Amino acid sequence: MESGRLESEEQRQEGESGGIPVNKKKMEVLVAIDESEGSFYALKWVLDRLFPSSSPSDQQAQERPTLILLHVQQPFQHYIFPAGPAVYATSTVVESVRKAQEQNSSLLLARALEACQGRMIEIETLILDGDPKDMICQAAEQHHVDLVVVGSRGLGKIKRAFLGSVSDYCAHHAKCPILIVKPPK
Repeated sequence: MESGRLESEEQRQEGESGGIPVNKKKMEVLVAIDESEGSFYALKWVLDRLFPSSSPSDQQAQERPTLILLHVQQPFQHYIFPAGPAVYATSTVVESVRKAQEQNSSLLLARALEACQGRMIEIETLILDGDPKDMICQAAEQHHVDLVVVGSRGLGKIKRAFLGSVSDYCAHHAKCPILIVKPPK
């Protein structure tokens, strides 16, 4: 055995960070995907800047970061209010709408997975039902992600006031950092 001091892995990491212990946890990023081109632009932005293509040997020693692709389906309102009493949709209509939503969600996530090919990352997909604003924040909290990424639709002040903004809501309610990616002009 050498007379020199043997350093533990933790001590070596402390030395590299100026004496502060470093937690080498793998990064987990949640990207919200919907039908908009803005959300796919945000995904491409994240892939190009946070997860550039690399060879398998580059990351053999490191843990692969995780990218969570989230799509939130709006709940189907199975009743409508024409100029009179409420009209409820039949169970066959509700079922066909549900199947169409599932098919649409699968196609969206397949398109997103295709964009992720060639990256040395672990990918998880989630499909949730509910209000996108709330479900994005809940998923981020439940999965303990390091970063939430959403696209921006570029609504003006008046439209944002009436329609609400998912990105604005997430920026104020998510319990982790959030990145809002604006589309190019």
